[in-house]
Amino acid sequence: MRILFVADGRSPIALNWIKHFVEAGYEVHLVSTFPCEPQLEFASCHVVPVAFSTAAGSPPEEVEPSRRDSFTAFGGKIIRALSTPRMRTRVRQWFGPRTLPKAVEQLKTIYAQVQPDLIHAMRIPFEGMLAAQAKPDAPLLISVWGNDFTLHGKSTPVMNRLTRKTLKRASALHTDCRRDADLALKWGFSKKKPVAVLPGAGGIQPDIFYPPTKGDAPVRPTIINPRGFRAYVRNDTFFKAIPRVLEHQRDALFLCPNMAGEAEAESWVERLGIEAAVELLPRQPRNQMAELFRSSQIVVSPSTHDGTPNTLLEALACGCFPIAGDIQSIREWVTPGENGLLVDPGNARELADAIINAIINADLRAHARKRNLKMVKKHATYKVVMKEAEKFYAKIVEQ
Repeated sequence: MRILFVADGRSPIALNWIKHFVEAGYEVHLVSTFPCEPQLEFASCHVVPVAFSTAAGSPPEEVEPSRRDSFTAFGGKIIRALSTPRMRTRVRQWFGPRTLPKAVEQLKTIYAQVQPDLIHAMRIPFEGMLAAQAKPDAPLLISVWGNDFTLHGKSTPVMNRLTRKTLKRASALHTDCRRDADLALKWGFSKKKPVAVLPGAGGIQPDIFYPPTKGDAPVRPTIINPRGFRAYVRNDTFFKAIPRVLEHQRDALFLCPNMAGEAEAESWVERLGIEAAVELLPRQPRNQMAELFRSSQIVVSPSTHDGTPNTLLEALACGCFPIAGDIQSIREWVTPGENGLLVDPGNARELADAIINAIINADLRAHARKRNLKMVKKHATYKVVMKEAEKFYAKIVEQ
């Protein structure tokens, strides 16, 4: 099978999924919407920027002239100048669709060169929109990521319309939670077309993500927030909760990967006077993230929009007790009071009380850990998930 992926070539989530097909011997081609240097042996690799994606990779002057114009260069400068992820997201939602027509022409040329048996666009905005508008002859599989409908699809009239058009053009759908499979029908996806509900990164690799042994288990109460800064993650709630936790547990430590150098994070830490209890860490490779999870007792994910966060599954596989925003997709994995706690992601006091409860309630953590390890092994192991994905690809091409 000749497979063409349209994806963010920087994304560990996308690359972890794609890696299976490269290693299984398929002819795999990548069209990345972001400048990237993936360490996989692709049959071909192309960069087709959309929605000012060069602003997140190479600056416009480093992109060859055929890939830039005055609008995208100007938009890229705006994106880099904006101070918060929420503001950057809003600019991409409003103006990103205007960058699609030029990218569509580039993708049509690549379609003609590669002639794939299957095209897999990994996210609706803007990879799925791009792939669908190029009108390929091959079947088109679209992946829905956790906030494609609830955050992006509703953001502007144009994003709404493009989301619906993309789903009507799709031959099949992959979602990482049942909620999004149900929502897709309301957005125009036909119930007659095939759907697979599988973790977005392909699942957990147990040789990397596994629980600590008894001797290596953390002694100091350690809480990790692995989400970084995103438009839909309430890190303001997270930081505001820390002083209340410290009132009850003075030696608590808060690990914050993907936050080093973030002005907003540094501002919260300084304003609240919590420097001694917070470590703002740079982006971590997967092996190091696994070590951080094993050194933590609790994982926090205060998101307002989500599917199944891959960091949540990774943390569960490493034995962390989950505390997350109370949204429908997370309830597919977490039953409050049984294998985790769910809170209002905008309520700092509620989040703090949940963290305190988890710290002092060792029996609850032990019960949750046992249940979560079984759940991950049964439903989210990489080998099992990717076998299902491979069967799903074959089914789509067959039909």
